[in-house]
Amino acid sequence: MTTIGFSTGAIARDDFVTALDLLEPTNTSAVELSALRAPELPPLLAALPALLPRLNKRYRYVSFHAPTKFDDEQSLVQQLMVIADLGLNIVVHPDTIGDFDHWRGLGSRLCLENMDSRKPIGRTAEELEPFFEMLPEARLCLDLAHARQIDSSMNQAVRILRRFANRLAQFHISEINSKGAHFPMSFAAIRAYEPFANIMSRTPVIIESMVGRHEIAREIAATEELVTRTSGVDSREFAA
Repeated sequence: MTTIGFSTGAIARDDFVTALDLLEPTNTSAVELSALRAPELPPLLAALPALLPRLNKRYRYVSFHAPTKFDDEQSLVQQLMVIADLGLNIVVHPDTIGDFDHWRGLGSRLCLENMDSRKPIGRTAEELEPFFEMLPEARLCLDLAHARQIDSSMNQAVRILRRFANRLAQFHISEINSKGAHFPMSFAAIRAYEPFANIMSRTPVIIESMVGRHEIAREIAATEELVTRTSGVDSREFAA
């Protein structure tokens, strides 16, 4: 059974209420709550205790994307601990981690995401290795668009999966430009992602394509068609 959903930030940026309303009539079975900027976190955190029971009833998988820019690392992690205690996986960019001791308390709820070409670290299997060594319980959010930007052959994505398959928690899927903006998948991107169809069919897939409300259903349908294809490499190919 496929588990596919959207990032709220891709649909309505910081307006998670509107994003959830737009997703309600769709057939998505997952959602990622996004707070990419630190000021977006407090209102979402305040709403979460009342919101989460409804989301858990509506979706099979709910995750959270942590801010990528903030001033106080320790304070941020303390806020994220509340989200981890509610049972949500938390996607974090490796380049935002300064003091590993702060983040280690998130345990297996911490999901490290491979980075795009703008970042100096966390882009490849080799660059992710020291983060997983320092955060032994952390899991992986594999962003296929980031991986394709780093290596259009997708060999680096395969290397990441083969090295960290036992940590895989979810995928991010979209297309991305050189400025880091996510947009709907082209035919070329879909073809590049086809080899991962089988493993995506067994793992939550979060769409990060920045779309208007009238494009939501189309991007969901494209992702469903991709994920349900049978031509992908079997997930056992990525066993560590």
